[in-house]
Amino acid sequence: MLAVAERLVPARLGGPFRWLLASSWTTNFGDGVAVAAGPLLVASLTGDAFLISLAALLRWAPPLLFGLYAGVLSDRHDRRRIVMLADGSRAVVLAVMIAALATGHLTAAGALVALGLLATAEVFADNTAATLAPMLVARDDLTLANARLQFGFLSLNQLAGPPIGAALFAAGRTWPFVTEAVLVVAGVLLVARVRLPAPKSGERTHALREIREGFVWTVRHPAVRTLVLTILIFNVTFGAAWSVLVIYSSERLGLGAIGFGLLTTVSAVGGLLGTGLYGWITARVSLGNVMRAGLIIETLTHLALALTTSPVVALCVFFVFGAHAFIWGTTSITVRQRAVPEHLQGRVTSVNTICVFGGLVVGSAVGGVLATHFGVTAPFWFAFAGSAVFLVLLWPQLTRIAHDEA
Repeated sequence: MLAVAERLVPARLGGPFRWLLASSWTTNFGDGVAVAAGPLLVASLTGDAFLISLAALLRWAPPLLFGLYAGVLSDRHDRRRIVMLADGSRAVVLAVMIAALATGHLTAAGALVALGLLATAEVFADNTAATLAPMLVARDDLTLANARLQFGFLSLNQLAGPPIGAALFAAGRTWPFVTEAVLVVAGVLLVARVRLPAPKSGERTHALREIREGFVWTVRHPAVRTLVLTILIFNVTFGAAWSVLVIYSSERLGLGAIGFGLLTTVSAVGGLLGTGLYGWITARVSLGNVMRAGLIIETLTHLALALTTSPVVALCVFFVFGAHAFIWGTTSITVRQRAVPEHLQGRVTSVNTICVFGGLVVGSAVGGVLATHFGVTAPFWFAFAGSAVFLVLLWPQLTRIAHDEA
């Protein structure tokens, strides 16, 4: 058992990081349970399609609305305490929601308010938690540390959590939220064990000025600027294609609801393969070339899905894409953490978050328009063409992103 633990989380990463990892995995599992249970709860309380759709919107809107301010707070204050307060607030909201649900007083509007509050608190917890690893592990160990953190997100939040949440909801509407509350509280207790080094604080000014400082630093740093721009553009193309995935799986591949879920599951399994290979790959390939290869894979993914009508081919594509998504995502986090000064980690992370969700929102709108007017494959052709053009323009810069020490 000790040998397995050492291989999974080597002692050189330190005790504080192990506590952080345990907290991250625990809360990610709770969040994964809620991914399925939240929309199911709203649907059980109302038949209004608009209200049901708001459950999804309320997961996307808070990062755009509060992400930048969350970055300011994480650079101003004790980061561990922010995570504890944000997750503690989630536990309180869950307790109120559980009590209202158990007594039959929870309405659809009340459930939506609760889901919005949970998603908002999660923005502050996640943005701040993303700044902790660089404070706890050595620079050269960030690839391994982030791989372990991302493994928990992938396996527990994306793969295991949603089906378990749906199963718990079928057993009783309160059970998934009781489970999430217990896991969130456990996450708070675990992160409370983390001991951080003294922060290197910058000069504290007005919030808007501090937000501007984060933007200016990002724009002026060539490597991070290119990385954030890449995330923005590729999330526009990704969002366009993935926004019509449920229709694509039905009309193009002939898969039903179960088949659509299978695409997501296969992608997550591919991510687990990426987890197993990540250390081997990064020991032999530079991070810049890893990023180059990943963007080629993503570009070709859109082309393959635009061309195929075979469910088997599509499943293979999703498996490879899942491995790429894990590897590229972990690499981009590591690159950003290595380059950004400690006192700016929160704000630059929040700029990155805005680009992630902004790209997805814009891409989803583009995908919906294209699919309506030109058919379900049009968003995939748009994604392929846009990704290919940007990849050609970006190609010379990618090998320098991961090695810029300026």
